[in-house]
Amino acid sequence: MLIDTTEVQDIHSFSRLESLKEVYGIIGMLLPILILVLGITIGVLVIVWLERKISAEIQQRIGPEYAGPLGILQALADGTKLIFKENLLPSRGDGRLFIIGPSIAVISIFLSYSVIPFSYRLVLSDLNIGVFLWIALSSIAPIGLLMSGYGSNNKYSFLGGLRAAAQSISYEIPLTLCVLSISLLLSNSSSTVDIVEAQSKYGFLGWNLWRQPIGFIVFLISSLAECERLPFDLPEAEEELVAGYQTEYSGIKFGLFYVASYLNLLVSSLFVTILYLGGWNISIPSIFFSDLFEINKVGRVFRMTIGIFITLAKTYLFVFISITTRWTLPRLRMDQLLNLGWKFLLPISLGNLLLTTSSQLLSL
Repeated sequence: MLIDTTEVQDIHSFSRLESLKEVYGIIGMLLPILILVLGITIGVLVIVWLERKISAEIQQRIGPEYAGPLGILQALADGTKLIFKENLLPSRGDGRLFIIGPSIAVISIFLSYSVIPFSYRLVLSDLNIGVFLWIALSSIAPIGLLMSGYGSNNKYSFLGGLRAAAQSISYEIPLTLCVLSISLLLSNSSSTVDIVEAQSKYGFLGWNLWRQPIGFIVFLISSLAECERLPFDLPEAEEELVAGYQTEYSGIKFGLFYVASYLNLLVSSLFVTILYLGGWNISIPSIFFSDLFEINKVGRVFRMTIGIFITLAKTYLFVFISITTRWTLPRLRMDQLLNLGWKFLLPISLGNLLLTTSSQLLSL
């Protein structure tokens, strides 16, 4: 049997071409994820630097200033130090839960960024259940904290994990009711992109902030509680629980908890921007600039860049509010925290949902 060498060469070239296509496909799939992870990491480092500088200004201190210009590399230096520190394991603790807990807390929050639109057509995954996926993922993080507290074999750590679970359950329900008022009634969609687009027609006058002022306040308070920021840092209370579920952790595992708290703060601020402040849209009504950015590819790239800048500007505004709140309000007691969630925010958010439903039915 004779085989034509040209046919063999064609087969080999075709197989190499298919292999290259598979490699390019894998790279094309992983590259957006890597860019998103890199951007999120830089954003967390910026938040750490801002918190230290703003806190220093509020307390009339200097803050970090030696590690890099104005101390901008201090967070990076602290992270490098934690990587090389020894990882300790409690002798009588549950090693598997002790190791898995921090990973669950970080990974669940990282996955939430996949549905966040940072600009026009700049979203990793535009899902029809985007906002509810974020709520579901944010409910997983306290499970990791509870596992960490239980696996530490420490009463203070276990109490911190229980507090984190109770706090998450208490404030998840009002937050979800506020999201329902926007996604199902005002935007008729649970996609984060559709929610932003529904606010874009009339500029800042079309923001959900003006149509849902009560929901905005409830959402802001609930998101602070979900992030365990002061005055809602009961799971980590240093005076009572000696840092709570973090007590037995050291090295990179302690750093994962530290990163998770700032990741949660950033993603909560991004969702405040998306749900109530029009996302990437500028404050000018679309009728004045609708044709400006659609002339050519350069215009579309410029529009995307402006959208990223506007989204981050609105997001870091709420980061600033969270940081200043930390040094303004005292910590609540555990009973006050639960009373605020169940006796005040839950009825208010439920009334806001019913009021929004009634107004939508009357407008039909």
